[in-house]
Amino acid sequence: MGSIRQKKVEAVIQAELGKYFRENARSICLGAMVSVTEVRVVPDMSYLKAFLSIFGHPDVKEVYNHIKSHKDEIRYEMGKRLGKSMRRIPDLSFYIDDSIDYAMEIDKLLGK
Repeated sequence: MGSIRQKKVEAVIQAELGKYFRENARSICLGAMVSVTEVRVVPDMSYLKAFLSIFGHPDVKEVYNHIKSHKDEIRYEMGKRLGKSMRRIPDLSFYIDDSIDYAMEIDKLLGK
């Protein structure tokens, strides 16, 4: 369980990442809609995991790999946006959030 500060930092970064992906959907997200479903920050605020849901593109892996290849550019942009409120911007790591697919699979199995 994270501290109150961790939870606040996670919420702020989640909102800013979501805004960034909306603003740069064509260039960074290859035209896909990317939603930041969850952000987890380690206690020393040096590393974070961002879980992404990707919609509206036939190849989710291609969009995911494109976002991962622009990780440093995204971190730099987060630094410009959050530089006044955070001393150090955490190192970013992106993961595909498959919880919706998992829930659909469970629902399908329960329906049998």
